[in-house]
Amino acid sequence: MKINCMACHAAGVAGAPKLSDAAVWEPRIAQGMDTLYGHAINGFKGSMGYMPPKGGFATLDNDEVKAAVAYMVSASQ
Repeated sequence: MKINCMACHAAGVAGAPKLSDAAVWEPRIAQGMDTLYGHAINGFKGSMGYMPPKGGFATLDNDEVKAAVAYMVSASQ
């Protein structure tokens, strides 16, 4: 997973779900991978936190973001 992602997902910055916290990831995973990819790529603001587009790293391509999301989901189930 990208180091960029861990800047927030290791500590839960701005409501980011922490890696391996299955209880926090469960309702997000239930929305489906396409929704998670869309939120990570385009950004999302919800009641539990904020995800800037591509985690604030505009130079990441969509496939890199999707790979990071897939990794976090896999590690959090």
